[in-house]
Amino acid sequence: MSNVSFVRTEMLPEQMPPGSSVGFIGWVRANLFDGWLNSVLTVLSLAFIFYILSGLLPWTFQSVWNAASLNECRDIMNETWGSTHGHACWGVINDRWLQLLYGFYPPYPATPTVNVGDGTGLLPAFFRPNLAFVLLIVAVAPVLFTSLPRPLLIVSAAYPFLMPWLLWGGSVWGPLMVAAGFAIGFFAYRILHDIAGGLVALIAAIVLPIIWWMFLASVVATGLESIISISLPEVDSRKFGGFMLSILIGVVAIGCSLPLGILLALGRQSDLLIVKSLCVGFIEFIRGVPLITLLFVASVLLNIFLPPGTEFDIILRVLIMVTLFAAAYMAEVVRGGLAALPKGQYEGADSLGLNYWQAQRLIIMPQALKISIPGIVSTFIGVFKDTTLVSIIGLLDPLGLSNAIRADAAWNGVYWELFAFIAFLFFIFCFSMSRYSMYLERKLHTGHK
Repeated sequence: MSNVSFVRTEMLPEQMPPGSSVGFIGWVRANLFDGWLNSVLTVLSLAFIFYILSGLLPWTFQSVWNAASLNECRDIMNETWGSTHGHACWGVINDRWLQLLYGFYPPYPATPTVNVGDGTGLLPAFFRPNLAFVLLIVAVAPVLFTSLPRPLLIVSAAYPFLMPWLLWGGSVWGPLMVAAGFAIGFFAYRILHDIAGGLVALIAAIVLPIIWWMFLASVVATGLESIISISLPEVDSRKFGGFMLSILIGVVAIGCSLPLGILLALGRQSDLLIVKSLCVGFIEFIRGVPLITLLFVASVLLNIFLPPGTEFDIILRVLIMVTLFAAAYMAEVVRGGLAALPKGQYEGADSLGLNYWQAQRLIIMPQALKISIPGIVSTFIGVFKDTTLVSIIGLLDPLGLSNAIRADAAWNGVYWELFAFIAFLFFIFCFSMSRYSMYLERKLHTGHK
């Protein structure tokens, strides 16, 4: 008996996968109805979402927008729906949204009229803070997205000096002289590095700007202002408020805490005993003290240690304290990224003959920061939300302004509408930061594939 084998000579054509396993239906079956337990949990979750939305959506959209007081809101509700229950009074937002955004910042702090076309027109309301916010977006964009034109980095470098001038006003020569101090330090380092060595150049790059700022900058700025006067009307810091104040504190704290946190993390791992002890002491002290305590120190106690008659701007004090607080937490996040790197990366840098700073700049720190992206962004979000604590020391952030609005007899009793609007504003910024974090992780391939 012989065996006869048969081998197919033609390949079967490819078949489309079942419709129930691909597309939206496939995703639903795999993620929501994969087994009886997941199906039950999905149904319960959908029922809970429906219950919440059935009360939230009518409250949000069956509401009153045009009203001058809470009593007027309630009268309109009674006339329209026969009850005030289940309806929002967004009239308070329509009436006070500018105050929630800008606090008591004057609408026209600059010259009220400018030549527009053939005639004379008014500057847009809140022109200066709006311009500062637009320039902030332009300055941050090339830092966050490397595909944008590199010349935009000029705006990024100039923004730290333009922003204070736009918001606080005064002579433009003051911020320019501050910028000149950094330029003096940069050129001093470049010139002396090859002549006298790196240590001497570094000392000169630190000492010369300090001398410039303490003794010469104000004199030169006053002289230039007397020759060419370029100034804006000054605005007192106590008039700052609303979401503008939260953005100001958040942006400065986020922008300054990252480089300072990196230096603290490197100092904590240093072999120099004094440097390590100072960094460890600073980090542990700041992380062991609540932020509200530091804000009280900035608001009340700091003036005690200053010479009599010294004027130290309240917002500047808050900016310093919030930045130091964020830097201490940032240092621990960066230290975690440094600790996660394998020892071979340090050995590889040594084998290439790189010095300490070259190894940190080219090999170690880029990888540590890539690993630390989730923790860094989480710290940023926490710092931005913590800006609401400044209401405790008398600065009118959105929450502080909500208390002032509710103290008005016209809006006494309004709660949910104000807090919902403030929460929505914070959600936009915090959610944007979290989305950018995920984009950056995908771009740098942070996770394992």
